[in-house]
Amino acid sequence: RRRRRAPRLDIASPRTPLPPAPRAPAPHRRPPPRTRRRLGLPFPRGRLPPAPSRARRPPPHHLTPASVPSTFCCNSILCSLPEPSALGFLRRMRGLGRRGNAFSLAIILKPCRTLAHARQLHANVVTEGHLRDALLATSLMRSYATCGAGDSARKVFDEMLVKDAVAWNVLITCYARNKRTKDTLRLFDEMRKGDGEAGPDEVTCILLLQACTSLGALDFGEKVWEYAVEHGYGGELKVRNSLITMYTRCGCVEKAYQVFCETPRKSVVTWSAMISGFAANGFGEDAISAFEEMSRSGVAPDAQTFTGVLSACSHSGLVDEGFRFFDMMLREYQMMPNVRHYGCIVDLMGRAGLLDEAYHLVVEEMKVAPDATIWRTLLGACRVHGHVDLGEKVISHLIELKAQQAGDYVLLLNTYAAVGDWIKVAEVRKLMKENGIQTTPGCTTVELNGELHEFIADDDSHPRKAEIYGKLDEINRHLRIAGYVPNVSSELHDLDSEGKECALTYHSEKLAIAFALLVMPQRRPIRLAKNLRVCVDCHNFTKVFSGVYNRLVIVRDRTRFHHFEGGQCSCNDYW
Repeated sequence: RRRRRAPRLDIASPRTPLPPAPRAPAPHRRPPPRTRRRLGLPFPRGRLPPAPSRARRPPPHHLTPASVPSTFCCNSILCSLPEPSALGFLRRMRGLGRRGNAFSLAIILKPCRTLAHARQLHANVVTEGHLRDALLATSLMRSYATCGAGDSARKVFDEMLVKDAVAWNVLITCYARNKRTKDTLRLFDEMRKGDGEAGPDEVTCILLLQACTSLGALDFGEKVWEYAVEHGYGGELKVRNSLITMYTRCGCVEKAYQVFCETPRKSVVTWSAMISGFAANGFGEDAISAFEEMSRSGVAPDAQTFTGVLSACSHSGLVDEGFRFFDMMLREYQMMPNVRHYGCIVDLMGRAGLLDEAYHLVVEEMKVAPDATIWRTLLGACRVHGHVDLGEKVISHLIELKAQQAGDYVLLLNTYAAVGDWIKVAEVRKLMKENGIQTTPGCTTVELNGELHEFIADDDSHPRKAEIYGKLDEINRHLRIAGYVPNVSSELHDLDSEGKECALTYHSEKLAIAFALLVMPQRRPIRLAKNLRVCVDCHNFTKVFSGVYNRLVIVRDRTRFHHFEGGQCSCNDYW
């Protein structure tokens, strides 16, 4: 069966025209990008608007002299912008004729971080005649304080026509931040003597108590507290918290505990201040009891609370208790330890003689990067236990951090001296001399009737120096009869035994003790504050002195408190 073929069409034949091809529907055409930009239409997903040509680039913003917002709106915009953008906006605003006001400059001064920037804005303030504005002058003082220019801040303060409490408090903060603690305390007397001007308020009392804390000025701090009570600030919780910290940092744990007990509503800051005060003064059992009482009262501890209780365990040698609180922080309170918590554990292990385990903890197991404080804590433990090899490793880590200080090399020198390796002592001293590393001179202060007396080694600047040196020679004779022998390993200079003993005789702590014995009554404790760690010889000297003269001596050094009484020290000879 044959299939029928389809008829063959002759394409070239004019008699067989092609059927018209169907026309495809016209696609939806989007407007070109320029039209979309002009109409404000969105661009398709995944496509960015084409960059305009350089000749038709629009200005950075749409402001024109006719459309500049009001000064109030401009200041609101300035508040929301970071420092570089705020400066650019202020320049553009002024270029369009909106000069702004004093508040505009005050906004720009808040994030100021460089001294050149602060002085430039100060010149603008003077040029535009805004120096009488109290808010602007206060902001300018705060900027100078941030840059460490205390004298410039004081100059602005003196030029103010009206000095309110905020201006005084900013100046106090400036002095305290720049370690001018004595000037801070003098401002309190200036404020009280001011005629018709603002007197100290609650914030002033807090700032002054903090300054007394850093300086160890107990008498002045109590004078500030009396003023606070007289003017109705004694019931403020922040003032009481600052007072507790001041008492504990001056070694008056009993007075701090009395204020603590009289505080009706204790916050976590109150509990932490008391626990940390117990810890710093060596009362580890009391710190643990306070922590347990805090838990029973329903106040949840924070990171600072655990730092206090862990340091209490380390200072008192409570190794098992310290590890128990560390596990409690991890498991019960789900709190990640910070570098301070690990530092307390390292100190705790160092006290127990677990130096290699402490080094492994720092290098292998810590969840945070170790800082210089942890390495110095371990270096101090190496000095106590005479672990020379590990001490050299710790120094290498400090060098890697570029955080080594003269005190670190002194600790290493003491480690070598403790094992009698005087060749290494000479090598380290040579290294320090070649690298220009200079040790900070030791300075000991003692307060008498609100006035601080400073002493350095071989000091001859005190007006009563003849009496002080005579009294110190008398003390040395009595202590040698009682069995005191100078520890010549504390003197690291290349001298013979007699020269070392002579150099140790007139350390700053001993001069301060002799002065206190001259001027203070028998029943009053002798309170000293030192900027460095107490050396071994001065520690032994003070222990024997407390037993022979039946005096309580409280020494605050760079790391902790030492309560000397009856020939013993609260640190149990570990510091």
